[in-house]
Amino acid sequence: MYSSLFNLMGMMFLIIAAGFVLRRRGIITDEGKKVLTDIILCFVLPCNILKSYMMAIEPGFWSTMLALLAVATGVQVLSLILAHTLYRRFRPSEMQVYQYGTVTSNSGFLGLPVTEGVFGPTGVLYASVFLVPQRIVMWTAGAAFFQKGNGSKWSAYRKILTNVCMIATYFGLLAMLLQIKFPPVIEKTITTVSSSNTALTMLYIGAVIGDVDFNGLVSWNQVYYATVRLVLIPLITFSASSLLGLKPLVVGVATLLSAMPCGSTTPLLAAKYGADEIAGAKAVIFTTVLSLITLPIWSMILLSGMPA
Repeated sequence: MYSSLFNLMGMMFLIIAAGFVLRRRGIITDEGKKVLTDIILCFVLPCNILKSYMMAIEPGFWSTMLALLAVATGVQVLSLILAHTLYRRFRPSEMQVYQYGTVTSNSGFLGLPVTEGVFGPTGVLYASVFLVPQRIVMWTAGAAFFQKGNGSKWSAYRKILTNVCMIATYFGLLAMLLQIKFPPVIEKTITTVSSSNTALTMLYIGAVIGDVDFNGLVSWNQVYYATVRLVLIPLITFSASSLLGLKPLVVGVATLLSAMPCGSTTPLLAAKYGADEIAGAKAVIFTTVLSLITLPIWSMILLSGMPA
């Protein structure tokens, strides 16, 4: 498991490094970054969202799903409370980044393969269900953090609720609940485009890092945010779900996904809405590096509580 985890993260950093080099050499231009952002947000991410809901519902699925959804909803409520209270002293453009990064982790990309490595195929099924509330929150209340000062709240929420990623979430949920099967050509297209999400997103982050002053990569604000994202949220999730007497696998999946680093969409949305994309890219890099230490620790703690 640990070998797969380190290989996965190593792959991410190699692609980030490629984006960094391409940006420093001028191959990825300012206009190129903007185009890359729009391609990811308007085409690749919607396909990735749809793919995450392409799964069969097995016997006994509904009772476990309700428990997972309850825990996942609780985690999102907790994250929203923390996001609204913990960053008030930060600059507005930086505060928006950390607020969004608190309610949105990288569980969509990194969480699924890590969960499979720790808990097996059943863990992936559970993880896909657990991600439903986060998908909804990240494109509604989460994205609204970047809309502050950009018109009325109603106008902001209307734009968010009708954006292409949210529409993909609606269709994905409907397809999962009704077990709708896409035509083979559509399913193949969605799967193929979705598989490029990691490469393009990491490439974009590398391009953003190409503009970063490395002297400021590690700051008190980054350490503060990383502690919230990698330690506080999973610790509360683990403690609460354990006290509720939930099944060890439910506790394990919920905690592990809550312990994921900053969501890779953070700098993308920061750039789109004029927030601090550099702070967003730093948050992704810094928390992902630290997760090389924290994720194995959480994995060992969770596995120790699983039945033999």
